[in-house]
Amino acid sequence: MKWHIRLKLEHLSTNNIIIPHWQQFIVKRELVKTQLHPDVDAVLDRYKFPVWVTREYDSADRQWSHSESDCGFHRIYRLIAQHNRKVPSALVRDLSQLPIVESATIGDIGYADLPELQATQMSVGTGARSRQTIGVPGAHELFTSGDHRVTVAVLDTGIDLDHPELADALLPGYDFVDIINGAGQFVGDFLGFDDKPDDEVGHGTHVAGIIAAKGMQMPPGVVPQCRVLPVRVLGAMKKGNKRVGSGLIDNINVGIKWAIDHGADVINMSLGVKSTGGGLPHQEVVDYAQRKGVTLVAASGNDGKEESYYPGALPHVITVGAIDELNRVAPFSTYGKQVDFVAPGTDIYSSYLENNYAFSTGTSHAAPFVAGAVALLKSYALIKAGIELGDQAIKYLLQQTADKVDPHFKHRKAGFGKLNLLDALRLLDYKLR
Repeated sequence: MKWHIRLKLEHLSTNNIIIPHWQQFIVKRELVKTQLHPDVDAVLDRYKFPVWVTREYDSADRQWSHSESDCGFHRIYRLIAQHNRKVPSALVRDLSQLPIVESATIGDIGYADLPELQATQMSVGTGARSRQTIGVPGAHELFTSGDHRVTVAVLDTGIDLDHPELADALLPGYDFVDIINGAGQFVGDFLGFDDKPDDEVGHGTHVAGIIAAKGMQMPPGVVPQCRVLPVRVLGAMKKGNKRVGSGLIDNINVGIKWAIDHGADVINMSLGVKSTGGGLPHQEVVDYAQRKGVTLVAASGNDGKEESYYPGALPHVITVGAIDELNRVAPFSTYGKQVDFVAPGTDIYSSYLENNYAFSTGTSHAAPFVAGAVALLKSYALIKAGIELGDQAIKYLLQQTADKVDPHFKHRKAGFGKLNLLDALRLLDYKLR
């Protein structure tokens, strides 16, 4: 990945220059542009920092929609370094001070913890506890196991596209990790560009199984009848002696928008990044999701402290912490006012690479239980009444039925409480009568 600058202009004032989207640029280098605006170009020349000028986002249609324009997508550019040279902070500072520039930041990398997955002998009973504690079996028996008209996007390390638990549920996805090489010590398939969101790490496959596994050699997913849209936004990176899931924050943004534009009703993001200045990460795409009625679910983090990780810390996103086998908030679960719910996150059994299965622990594996719950509520509303259940209605149902951990309506570690899927469906069924 080459270093880049993310530049947002105050107004669309590039003299009608046709600027390619960065994905177009990767496959069609003849589209390359090296200039954007005289004021911007002058600063880049002063620092002798040549760039390729590309658009950060692509429009869903041939023209920018009102929702896209309101979120400012048409004014955001990615200036990609032509050489493997780190972006000088003074260059970004000088760009930020230009009257035509709203913001300028250096492209940063977001991370997701990749705990060691522990393989075990396959057993249909393995992992039943976590599903039972939130009422998945009863939800399937009394109400529904999902509907093919509802799509859950999984933004992660990709998905094992041939896994028998998941293959029938998968829609054609996209890979936003295989981009221009240069920045960071990434492991796996990053040198070539392709659009195949296959998983080389196992994290995304494990998450997807919690959502939509058939239940062949593990308990069924929360919504085995729903569709899954795999969007690869994380690769594997060496960080010291540890391997973590990592990807450009800007590519995660693009992946969120792509998923929304390709029909996602719910987006699961078992990832997060701390804000290090230059605005709130993911803000414009979270705003876009809200305008389009898409529910976003994110993991709270795994440092066991009161911290804010994005996108989970943003309003509109449902942020999920983890509970252990005794239904207590797990000691590793990041907490704070942003946490909305807790769900099982300790020793969760699910699908893994090479048609295998494994245990894993973390808020990464609690979030997909809630994403699946959202999809199940949406499915039941469609089946029962032909209604497309909105994001605010979903949040109301989950909040009113969560199992409280104390007398307060909201707890700083557990949010509104433990996910209770069965009671949420009961409340929805009552409201639909």
